Amino acid sequence: MDEVSAFFASGHAADLILAVLAAEFVWLVMRGGKPLDVALALGPAVFIVIALRGALTGADWPLIALPLMLSFPVHIADLMRRGMLSKST
Repeated sequence: MDEVSAFFASGHAADLILAVLAAEFVWLVMRGGKPLDVALALGPAVFIVIALRGALTGADWPLIALPLMLSFPVHIADLMRRGMLSKST
């Protein structure tokens, strides 16, 4: 297995993405973002990348499905916080 294949098969590619998301969280909070707002904005991506890591490393399907399912309510919460979901009248 070449180095790139091994990098992905080990899940380290997902780890790198999670590290970038963590750095983005810190950067956005340091620039004045409210931690809860930033967490809601980045949360769905974190859950999806966790699911990706599980898929890359051969995790059982529930360990892949759970973070994918958790990303949806966090995404909805972020949309509600931004006022992008409203009842039509």
